[in-house]
Amino acid sequence: MKTTELLKRFAPYYGKYWKTLAFDLFCASLTTVCEMVLPMILRYITNQGMQDLSSITVGLILKIAGLYFGLRIIDGLAAFYMAYTGHVMGAQIETDMRQDAFEHLQKLSDSYFNNTKVGQIMARITSDLFDVTEFAHHCPEEFFIAFLKAVVSFVILAGINLPLTVTIFIFIPIMTVSCTCFNLKMRAAFKEQRHQIGELNAKIEDNLLGNRVVRAFANQDIEIEKFRADNHAFLAIKRKTYKYMAAFQDTIRMFDGLMYTVVILAGGIFMLKGKIAPGDLVAYTMYVTTLLATIRRIIEFAEQFQRGMTGIERFVEIMDSTVEILDEPGSKALTDVKGGIRFEHVSFEYPDDHNPVLDDISLDIRPGERIALVGPSGGGKTTLCNLIPRFYDTTRGTIRIDGQELRGITLQSLRSNIGIVQQDVYLFSGTVYDNIAYGRPEASRAEVMRAAEMAGAHEFISELKHGYDTYVGERGVKLSGGQKQRISIARVFLKNPAILILDEATSALDNESEHVVSQSLDRLAEGRTTVTIAHRLTTIQNADRILVLSDGHIAEEGSHRELLEQKGIYYQLYMSVQDQPEADLAEGEGL
Repeated sequence: MKTTELLKRFAPYYGKYWKTLAFDLFCASLTTVCEMVLPMILRYITNQGMQDLSSITVGLILKIAGLYFGLRIIDGLAAFYMAYTGHVMGAQIETDMRQDAFEHLQKLSDSYFNNTKVGQIMARITSDLFDVTEFAHHCPEEFFIAFLKAVVSFVILAGINLPLTVTIFIFIPIMTVSCTCFNLKMRAAFKEQRHQIGELNAKIEDNLLGNRVVRAFANQDIEIEKFRADNHAFLAIKRKTYKYMAAFQDTIRMFDGLMYTVVILAGGIFMLKGKIAPGDLVAYTMYVTTLLATIRRIIEFAEQFQRGMTGIERFVEIMDSTVEILDEPGSKALTDVKGGIRFEHVSFEYPDDHNPVLDDISLDIRPGERIALVGPSGGGKTTLCNLIPRFYDTTRGTIRIDGQELRGITLQSLRSNIGIVQQDVYLFSGTVYDNIAYGRPEASRAEVMRAAEMAGAHEFISELKHGYDTYVGERGVKLSGGQKQRISIARVFLKNPAILILDEATSALDNESEHVVSQSLDRLAEGRTTVTIAHRLTTIQNADRILVLSDGHIAEEGSHRELLEQKGIYYQLYMSVQDQPEADLAEGEGL
């Protein structure tokens, strides 16, 4: 992205802090004035001494020294404000940007997260924004100071000797142009470096989360080699960055030497010819030194500038990610929910690959009805359920809850009325209590415990060392699968939704845990519209209706008995998991 475009996107973040910024620039002008006064003082003393040494008295020197010391006190106070408050302003802007990025991430749909590594996202909202603090503070400050010093230096130097000043200032644009190419290469290298950091983060996260699999297959050496390759790739990028940086700084030093050579050569000749006084030459050299230091600082700031711009660019890339699912204009809250769900000629294909998943699905689920979805993998069961809470929007067709179209319902009220229990339970790092209370954060402790009792979790929680205040570990690693599942069910009990989605909630559990969790799910489903995805067909035989999804269509529909009598897909699925002969099975189960 162009620098000007990125600066336009970044500039509004100064809005809240414009008073701080204005005073920071005022302090910058004070420090500039204090710095520019010293050469004028030395010029005056030197020229006055050369003309009439007796005119320089102790009183005069004390006054001049007192004036300069007073200016240095002002300079110190101004510098303290710039170093402290200016940096705090930069940190506040960094914090605001990180908050905006995190809030935007909460609005993005599953499509974004399916195609973006978590490590890359983490790098963008953490380390990529670290340099923004320095950038936000120093960028306006450094350029403002450079502008002041350049203007003041030019005016003073031109007053001393115009031809020499013009010669010196001719080198400045040449130096700037010469350094620009290295600047651009540095920026590209910095962006590549940030991307590789994200890749390293993703690799480390993937390894740490899958460390049990790594150890189970004794593949530590393979993982080490994979990491070594990525780590050395990062080193290669840094090596390239430092090469551009070295060339960049060397160019600056060469121009420094060239400009000083001109001052010595031309200034000495002008002094011999009487066109410049010795005091003027001393002041001139000091101003040139100040000017060169400023130019050098600005050009060297380019490294920090490019780091900041790279962080801003990667931040903007997040902020420009399209929010696919959002509240439509005029959306209304879903209230007094009965739980009726209606699919009207719904078709769906994923937006990133456009592979059709559902095709012309029409379905009417009555309030309080228990629906089960079965069928071959890839038939669209999970996708159909994901459309109900609007994790995705339909490609064609309409979904309604209690007659109200989903796109006309606010996301907050829609999802507040839908409870989801998944096979892969996610528990947040924290206590058992925290994870259950996540279902309704404002709930009392008594309500949390009541939800745990309803989920059949209170007994095992009470036996834990710290009860409800037991730390569950990252992703709940300190608990068994059945325990984690019951905590997730308690979380939904606390939420108390009108619509319940059970996505293979017991398929990963052993028989004993499945029995306990199934009882909890039965209690949870009472009085609620329930849509269950199941691979274990024995868990959904009591459903009011069973839908068989195959190739994106509802291939069969009916009760357990009706579908067996049809001897179609459901019959084949059911018979494939039974050990008994067909006749014995029918007799034994009273079909």
